[in-house]
Amino acid sequence: MRLGGFAFHEQPRPPGSEQFAAALRPWIETCIEAFGADRCMFQSNFPVDKGMCSYAVLWNAFKRLAAGASGAERTALFSGTAMRVYLPLIE
Repeated sequence: MRLGGFAFHEQPRPPGSEQFAAALRPWIETCIEAFGADRCMFQSNFPVDKGMCSYAVLWNAFKRLAAGASGAERTALFSGTAMRVYLPLIE
């Protein structure tokens, strides 16, 4: 996705999860700090984002970004917030 401004599509090789996490870190950390893990969730825009990185690289980058979070915060970011928000909509 070129709109992100990272220009990964112009590099000879796609980014690894470490490079991708470093690029996302300012935005992700700002959002989590502003809203808290209970109001944030990791998600993907695949297959649209496939032009920037692989699915595995994206999710491994998310894991890197959440490495310093507590267990409860990681649960919220990877599943808890989504379950709390979306599950009532389908029940």
